[in-house]
Parts: sequence; C-alpha cells; structure tokens
Amino acid sequence: MTFPKILFKATENNKCPLFSFGDIFSVTGITISMTNDKENTLFSTVIITSPLEKERCKVLSSDLAKILIQYERAEKIPACLITCSGCTGSLRLENYKDNTLENLEFDDDANPAETDSILHIIRDFAFFKCFDAKDIKKVAQYFKIHKFDASDIVIRKGSPGDNFFIIVKGSVNVINKVGISISTLKQGDVFGEMSLICNDPVSATIQACEPTAILYIDRKNFLKILDQYPAIQLYFTRLMAKRLSKSNTIRTQDLSSGMIGNLSEIPPEALFQILNMNQKTGILTITELPKGKGSARFSFRQGALIKAKYDDISGEGAFYEILKEPEGRFRFTPGIPTGEFEIPEIGYFMKLLMEGMRRLDESRSQNVN
Repeated sequence: MTFPKILFKATENNKCPLFSFGDIFSVTGITISMTNDKENTLFSTVIITSPLEKERCKVLSSDLAKILIQYERAEKIPACLITCSGCTGSLRLENYKDNTLENLEFDDDANPAETDSILHIIRDFAFFKCFDAKDIKKVAQYFKIHKFDASDIVIRKGSPGDNFFIIVKGSVNVINKVGISISTLKQGDVFGEMSLICNDPVSATIQACEPTAILYIDRKNFLKILDQYPAIQLYFTRLMAKRLSKSNTIRTQDLSSGMIGNLSEIPPEALFQILNMNQKTGILTITELPKGKGSARFSFRQGALIKAKYDDISGEGAFYEILKEPEGRFRFTPGIPTGEFEIPEIGYFMKLLMEGMRRLDESRSQNVN
C-alpha cells in the first residue's frame, strides 16, 4: 500500500541548531477516525523524513505529525506555513506540493528533494511571474538545470549566444575583456538574453562566484515559449531596454534630435530594438545597401512599427529582409505625417524580431550547407 506524501521546505531559520534554509522534509501517512457506541478511536500512521545528513528532531516531527492528523491525508493539506514549537531556535516551513513540476528536465545528478526545492523557488522569479500558475508547469518543462563549482566558467565572451539563463542558487560575476568583474548577478537574475535575441556572440564572460545552480533554455525552445505566451515578450522588452540603458549603446538625447550611422556599427536588429524600447516616433531610412538594392523606409509610432518598405517588399517581409543586411547607412528623423498616427502596427515588435532572427538563422544555415 502506498501512502500519500507531501513536502515541506524550510523557508526561514531563526537560530535552529539542526536545520538550514532550503532543507526538505516529507510527510507520509493517513489518519482514520472510527466511532462506535462505546468509544471514539483515532488511528494514525505518520512517516517523517528529514535530510539524511542532519540529526532527527522530535519537536519538528511532532509538529509535522499534528498537521497530518488535522487534515487526515497528506494530499488534503493545503498550501500553508507552519512554525515548529522550537527549542533554542525555531524553523518555519512551507508546504509546496502544488508547485511541483513533474515534467521539468534536470541533469541526471539532481536528486528528487533538490529538484522539488528548486521548482518551489522559481515561481517567485520575475521571469516566471509572467505566467499563470497553470502555465508555469508547461513553461518549466523546456528548461534544464546545470550546477557549477566556484570559479567555473558558465559562458565565455565571444562564444555563440545559444541559451537563456536564470540563476536558481548562488551567484556569478560578469567579467569584461580585461578580466575585471564589472557586476555580480544573484538568485533570480537572468543573462544571455541579448546574445540570444540579437544573434550576437556573448559580450562578457560569466563565472560562478560560489557553487551555483542555473536553469537554461536553448534558442529553439525559447522561441516556442515566446510565441505561445505574449506576456513574456513584454518582460524581455523591458529587460532589454534596461540593459541598453545601462550600456549607453546610444544616448537618448541623440534619438531626440535624430541620428545617423552605419549598419556595420549598429546591426539592424539592435537599431530597431533601440527605437522600439525608447518608444520613438519617426522615420528610419536606410540607404547605400549592398548589391544595388534600393532604399528602405520604416515608420515608428511610439516604438511600434507601423509601416515598412524595402525595395519592392512591404510589411513584415520588408522587416525580415532588412535584418539580413550587414552594411548600409541609416538616418532616423523624428516625427511622422499626421495621417500615419491612426495606422495599425504591423505586429507585436518582439514577436516580429524573434521571427526575423529565426529566419536569419535558417538562412545562414542554408548558406553554410
């Protein structure tokens, strides 16, 4: 006979002498109440499992047993917080059975208790808050996890940007080209999205500061969730705007007065992102394109792409084609004709961009073959 089981995770440690934050405990068993004309009987079978390397605590075991007796079966225990009765310290635990994502793929060396702990944590990350509770399970199945020791290189500057990363535990340093740490990323922080979306090489080396666990998703699956869940597109729009603002790729005041430049210095995908993220209204003209092609003209209204024309191609097709061009001279002029303020946007920008980068990848693969 198999008894139902529920997991509790230590979410707060107030000087507990035995256990640590993140420790996992399981409660298994049932409680049966029986009544006849002579007596009331309560029969209970409770199994408490604590971390193997830690000592057993009778106080905590008693507290966990009481909650099972209260609800009779483990699967009936609702999501809740409990605090142990305490000795020289106390421990606060949370039941997170409803957050277990059975289909998430982890490395072979991840044990079940650790896996459950990780899945409980990620629901509070900014990335996963973009999804309803019922969708988190579907999204999480696309991710895998990898562990790094202190000083391990996660990704190296110049390598292909093929993955998006979320730090589950630990921290990493962002290291510039001369080997100096320029920032530290911690639990819940993300990286790799700029290289993945822009199809550029990794711009900085990422090195683990301590034992670190990182969730990652490859380009193919990243595109799947971006297409299936529009809310995540807004998350990346805001995230990339923040990244570009920090790096000062192009100053906002330059955009206000118009700007000129070359695609060899700022690739088309980065140029379009800058205009979109800064919610600019104006006309982007691209000339001096290779192979004798005509000019291209794109209209933006508060960052939304509303008109696109490249040579004899219009609409989405023009946008996708211009992304392929490595050379050309561009000019952005603020303002659009009055009649263009009512034109509907061609499509949600981030979705257009990701589809364009997917087509660009396919085109490059075909040329290689």
